[in-house]
This record gives sequence, structure tokens and C-alpha cells, in this order.
Amino acid sequence: MLRRKGADVNRRFLWLLGLVLLLGAALLAGVYRELGSARRQFAAEAKLARENAELIRNSVVVYSELGIRPGLTFSEALDRLGVEPAAAAGIVESVRGVFDLRQMRAGTEVEIGRTVEGQLREVRYRIDADRMLSVRPNERGFVAAVQPIPSHTALVTVRGEIRDSLFGAVDDAGEGPELAMRLAEIFGWDLDFYSDPRQGDTFRVQVEKKTSLDGRSRTYGRVLFAEYVNDGHPYQALLFRNAAGAPAYYSPAGRSLEKAFLRSPLKFSAAVTSGFSRSRFHPVLHTRQAHLGVDYRAPVGTPVQAIGSGRVVFAGYRGGNGNMVHLRHANGYETQYLHLSRILVRSGQRVETGDRIGSVGRTGLATGPHLHFNVLQNGVHRNFEVLRRNLPSAEPLARDDMAEFAAVRERVMTQLDGAALAARGAEDAEVAPAVRPASIR
Repeated sequence: MLRRKGADVNRRFLWLLGLVLLLGAALLAGVYRELGSARRQFAAEAKLARENAELIRNSVVVYSELGIRPGLTFSEALDRLGVEPAAAAGIVESVRGVFDLRQMRAGTEVEIGRTVEGQLREVRYRIDADRMLSVRPNERGFVAAVQPIPSHTALVTVRGEIRDSLFGAVDDAGEGPELAMRLAEIFGWDLDFYSDPRQGDTFRVQVEKKTSLDGRSRTYGRVLFAEYVNDGHPYQALLFRNAAGAPAYYSPAGRSLEKAFLRSPLKFSAAVTSGFSRSRFHPVLHTRQAHLGVDYRAPVGTPVQAIGSGRVVFAGYRGGNGNMVHLRHANGYETQYLHLSRILVRSGQRVETGDRIGSVGRTGLATGPHLHFNVLQNGVHRNFEVLRRNLPSAEPLARDDMAEFAAVRERVMTQLDGAALAARGAEDAEVAPAVRPASIR
């Protein structure tokens, strides 16, 4: 009996021992499986990390930039950006025939792209809002190309109010100075943006605005409609076409904005320091003489524009007049631009209204930088301050074009009204008190 009981105990012990050993083996096998899986996962992650590191070394490009100052050459810019002389020479050589490096402008930037290990991957220069010069290394050295800059174009309506200047108002509206220049050109026949703007004047413009996808540049296309309210009087311009099929601006009634002459030989902010007079005390000669023109005070270098289309009769230095440009226009009119620092036209050349013909200076008998401007009609000096008040307009729209013009006017004005409503809605949303919706019963 005792031996039988002892045998039963031994069997149960062996059975339990076997079970424990079996469970231990299973657990040990699971541990080995987990360890193997962890090792494989670690190996995969390590491989992925090595691949990512290699990708970063080869693909990630970090750019540094250098602003172009007056007189700085492309080669000097590369040197300052740390490009080796041999590589710089190869880059410059690759650009020849692709882009004229003499056209680089002060205020732009040259960028150098390198890998994280410092290997040169790209040199680029933004030529303008639409084009980029890109130079990349290849097996033969470097290859250069001018590439388009991707952009987005949208029709936008811009509004503003004059506080100090048109430039300042356009900037306050979040737009670039190019738009202010465009407005000045459109209304240059009716408004002198040196003297006419008043604080509180307003403007609105519907324009095609092109913005690069990287957000770094913006340009403006066609201005379809423009309005400038000067001292309570609105001036409006609609883009259409003239009798020759060229783009031109008209009032909503179909009257051409173009006139025989612009209202000023300068575009912005210059004071009239001396007007037309038959007897004026000369500040240099200290005698009383006729002053048969208008003096505009402006800094040296201020652009001077032709007030009308015509041909250059004389361009050069002429005694007390200093550097001078003399233009002959239609209907017996002539204009003269004196004391220039630079002359940008030559005798016999044809110029168009608004073309830049020189820069303000103080050459000849001049006490300070200014533009002396003369207008003659049939050889007789005319007072331009009086003449410009009644400048004749160009031909109005042809009767056959009025129906199409009316359709364009209706479409543009509808779009402007819609934009105005949207703008007022946005303003109301900003200032309106919060309204709690009524509960649903």
C-alpha cells in the first residue's frame, strides 16, 4: 500500500515536472522568437536610418544667399559665397550664351545650394518675376539654363486711401510700387501726381495679379478698371482698344483718356519752384530775365519722361541749359528738358509718350538739382501750367464699337460691385457683435 502510494506520488511529480519543463521550453521558444523579431526589426530600422542618412546627404540642399550691390560682379558674388575659383570659372563659362551677366541688377540676390556635407548642387539667380537662372553640376562640369518660375494669376480688386502719397497708399493696401506706377500712367493725362493728390483721396483698381508659387515675387498684368477720386472728383478708366486695335483706356462714357500731352514731365512728388514769367530775378546771373518755362525741384537721378510722342531734335550739352533734350511733336508743339544729369536718347530718335528720356540734374546754370521744362507752339513759348488745363483728347470710341464697349463696362462694373459687397461683408463680420442663434423648439 505504501509502495503504491509512493509510486503515485512519483508519477504526479514527474508529470508536473514534465509540464513545467514543457511550459519553460515554450516560454523560452517565445523569448527566442521575440528576440529574433526584435533583432530583425532593429536591423530593418538601422538599414532605413542608413538609407535616410544617405538620402539626406545626397538630396537635401541648403541655400545661402548674397544680395547684389552696385558694382558687384557675378564672379565676386560666387567668391563671397565660398565657391572655389575653379568651380566659379566653370559656372561663369556655362552661363555664357544663356544669360548676359551684365544684366544683373542691384537689389537682387544670388543663391548657392549645397548638401549638408557642403557639396555644391546649384547656383541660381532670379532674373525677374518670371525667370530663374539655374546652374547645376554634371559629369562634364556645369550646365546653365533659364527656367520659368511657376506662378498663379488671379483677378483682384485693390482699394486704398491716400494719407501721404500714392506709393504709401498702395503699400498700405498690401501691394507693390509697380501698381502705383501703373495708376500714375493711366491717369497721367488728367492728374499730375506731383501736385494733385489730396489726403483722403481714394482709389480702386481691378488688375491681373501674378504671384510666384513660392510667394517671393508678384507682378501685375492688365489693369481692367481703375478709379481715382481726387478731392471728391472721380476719374475712371476702362481698358478697351483704340481704332488701331491697341489697348487703350476710356471713361465709362467712351471718352478716350489719352490726350496730346501728359500733365507733367515727371511722375511723382516734385514741387514747382518757379513758374512761367516774363520777368524773373535769375538766381545765378542776378538780373531780371524772362523765365519761359516751369522749374520742378527733384533729386538728381529722378526719371524725366517725354510728355508726348515725337522726334528728338537735339540731345546734348548746350551752355547754360546744361544737358538738354529737345523734342518736336505734332501740330507745331515742341518741348525742352534742361539741366539733366543723364541723357538717354539721341538726336533723330523717335520717342513715345511716357518714354524715359533722361534724369534730373544740375548741369549748366543751376543753383540746385531741378528740371527746367519749356513748351513751344509754332516757335512761341507757352505757359504749360495754363496749357495743360485744356489739353485736347484723342478720338473717342467709334460708334460701331460702343455696343461691345458697353458689354465690357457692364461685366467689369458687376464684378466690382460684387467685390465691394464681399469686402463690406468681411468688414461687417469683423465689427458686428456675436449673435447667439435662437434655440430650436
